[in-house]
Amino acid sequence: MLSSTSTILIISSVALCVFCTFSVALLGFLVLFQPRFAIKNRLSRLGLKEGKPNKATRQNLNPRQKRIQDRVQSLENRKKKEGPISKIRSKMLRAGLQPNLRNYFLISAVVGLLLATGTHVFGMPLLIVVTTGLVAAYFLPLWYLSNLYKRRQKKFTTEFANALDVIIRGVRSGLPVGECLRIIGREIPDPVGEEFRLLVEGQKIGLTLQELLQRGLQRMPTKEYKFFAIVLQIQQETGGNLADTLENLSGVLRERKRMRDKANALSSEAKSSAAIIGALPFLVMGGMSATNPEYVAPLFTTTAGTFTIIGGLLWMGTGILVMRHMINFKM
Repeated sequence: MLSSTSTILIISSVALCVFCTFSVALLGFLVLFQPRFAIKNRLSRLGLKEGKPNKATRQNLNPRQKRIQDRVQSLENRKKKEGPISKIRSKMLRAGLQPNLRNYFLISAVVGLLLATGTHVFGMPLLIVVTTGLVAAYFLPLWYLSNLYKRRQKKFTTEFANALDVIIRGVRSGLPVGECLRIIGREIPDPVGEEFRLLVEGQKIGLTLQELLQRGLQRMPTKEYKFFAIVLQIQQETGGNLADTLENLSGVLRERKRMRDKANALSSEAKSSAAIIGALPFLVMGGMSATNPEYVAPLFTTTAGTFTIIGGLLWMGTGILVMRHMINFKM
């Protein structure tokens, strides 16, 4: 009788944990994607669908605006056609690395084997060992590339406004755009200088400006650089006041940076609190493992303990994603 009661209690506890986990995951999903749903509803009320104007809205655009919309749409379509291998190659380019897929997969396999071996040494069950190896082999290299790209993007955005000012002053003083690009390649630090040097070197070997800008957008697909590429292409085809347009873009970049710095300052306390609270479970478990290993051992040697660890990690991961989304200001 006691055995059947214990079995019922275990099943009820597992069912309750699964229900709570899915409830928290659903809540996190709603918090993460609710702003996107709101944006789509607002675009539909304005006569837009996923950022694209419908036929009625497009008829009200002038020829220059239609060309800009066509350029933006072509860039988005090209991005959607990328496969899994092409996405990895694009991530390596954005991180400033050579797109060597062989080395990438080799490093991923080594990372997965090292993490799997480490969990096996600590006596983890086979399921956790295999899961840890696969997750580490897939996510850790992508996470590393993402961090490299974010640092490179931050440096690029910081110096890009200064590069635009060079073009603005050069065009107003009578210099050609090509000479302004060469000055930026010499004077502005990387990665901005590197990107503009590639533009200048590409023109020397006969590539068109459109092809060079498309390749530049693969390496640095920021909104600022995308708008700069569209402005240059439209100006090359139809003419126009390039200096005034780039001056407006430079002002927008500096204002966005000012707002981003202010948002980071306001959210720094929340980030520190989240980091401390997130580290507490691991620190407490480490301290208890060092002082009383027998008390913590059931977490790693029993099935109930394994499910408890998995459930706790899922809950913590959901909470981290929700908090990250709440304090991540994309401007």
